[in-house]
Amino acid sequence: MMCVLPLRRLLAGVLLLVTSGYGQTPAVSAAGGAPAAAPSVTENAVVKVFTTARYPDLSKPWTKQAPVEATGTGVVIEGKRILTNAHVVLYASQVQVQANQSGDKITARVVAISPGIDLALLALEDESFFDTRPPMGRTAELPQVKDTILVQGFPTGGTSLSTTKGIVSRIDFTGYNFPMAGLRIQIDAAINPGNSGGPALAGDKMIGVAFSRLGGGDNIGYIIPNEEIELFLADAADGSIEGKPGSWDSLQTLHNPALRDYLNPGSSAEGVVVNHPDTPDSAYPLRAWDIISHIGDTPVDHEGMIKLGPNLRVAFRYMIQKLAKDGRVPVTVLREGKSIKLDMPVATDRPMLLRSLSGSYPSYFIYGPMVFSTGTQEFVGGLNNVTVMALLSVAGNPLVVRRGDRPAFEGEELVIVSSPFFPHKLSKGYANPIGRVVKTVNGVKIRNLAHLVETLRDAKSEFMVFEFQGREQERLVFPRKEMLSSTEEILNDNGVRAQGSPDTLKVWDAKNS
Repeated sequence: MMCVLPLRRLLAGVLLLVTSGYGQTPAVSAAGGAPAAAPSVTENAVVKVFTTARYPDLSKPWTKQAPVEATGTGVVIEGKRILTNAHVVLYASQVQVQANQSGDKITARVVAISPGIDLALLALEDESFFDTRPPMGRTAELPQVKDTILVQGFPTGGTSLSTTKGIVSRIDFTGYNFPMAGLRIQIDAAINPGNSGGPALAGDKMIGVAFSRLGGGDNIGYIIPNEEIELFLADAADGSIEGKPGSWDSLQTLHNPALRDYLNPGSSAEGVVVNHPDTPDSAYPLRAWDIISHIGDTPVDHEGMIKLGPNLRVAFRYMIQKLAKDGRVPVTVLREGKSIKLDMPVATDRPMLLRSLSGSYPSYFIYGPMVFSTGTQEFVGGLNNVTVMALLSVAGNPLVVRRGDRPAFEGEELVIVSSPFFPHKLSKGYANPIGRVVKTVNGVKIRNLAHLVETLRDAKSEFMVFEFQGREQERLVFPRKEMLSSTEEILNDNGVRAQGSPDTLKVWDAKNS
């Protein structure tokens, strides 16, 4: 018989190790530099951004990680605002900006942020800052491959403004932070930590802002083009961020000869095949084996690409943000030899079983020595190494096997044990449960974190029995009254100020109906 106890203990230990360092980034140091000449008009619009961030501690959701200081870059735009990357100011408890060739730091606040497309807007307490710093102009057109560009910012290695030179290497439409996708420009100008949010210029106008570089690559950096910036600014105009419309059907190419013979679209027909519609809803207009041949009036090729010019091809989904109206986009599909025009539904968000925190902190609830939270993309991302993911997969843990799923029903969440047991005699003999997904409590199937808290609150039985999803999972049994009476002592011993986050405490404190 296989001994599963060592496997559980090994997995728990590795889970604790990989979840405890989420979001930590080293502070960017700066060495002194020589005085510079008076800045040009474009240089005058570039600012250094200083942040102090408190990231969530996913293995201790009742607290936050220690403050982390970092720097980035921003650029002055119209409306007395500063544009930067979302990742520069995400979870920031303090934001300051410093103008080029200035020693003063001015307090800023985040007024709009979209982690999906990695853009954010800052406003300043003292708007007189903008009196001598007009906004940088932006081009309306995409640059061409091989165009010369300059990237400005405040990367590590010095304190003065840095300018690097390169060319546009390629332009494509690709994923940013799921489910968001957008245009991305690859450049060969050097981008380093601290450049994030800085402008890339062609001539004296901005073509986009720097946001990432390819680790391990030589001078492979990426900028967010103005077209994506304009969409973000339009989205932020009403004070809230909705996101861009998108479609998430599973597609495949139409290259294979046997596949073409099977579908028989005609010798000259082109398009991309719908493998699985994103939703099983019978009212959804796309079906498996449909061939999307056009989006609007634009033809789609065998790889799902469209031509934007003589030297530029991008994924056809790019046209969604151009054509979407009232949540729909016109497409033409080939189905059983016939050409059919459809309105394809698109949405600004895809429902996900494991959602992203997107700048919020995780909900949690403490019951005796156990800590419960909601499974998120960030929690799973913290487990992202081959050994851990393999162990979770073998165990059938839904954090892995259902990571990309939609909720099976409205309100479904994966309720996880996010932390190791607090030290207490009640947990004696049990393996560390971190990373397990709650299946039932006293036989009641748990729908979400609020439902778990309700179930614990309303329980009257002598014992509390916890069962977890997956294979080879221990069942945990505790005496109910001792779990209740030990909780306050455990909170005090471990310096935890609240038994739960405000949302779960509201459920816990509610009167039984």
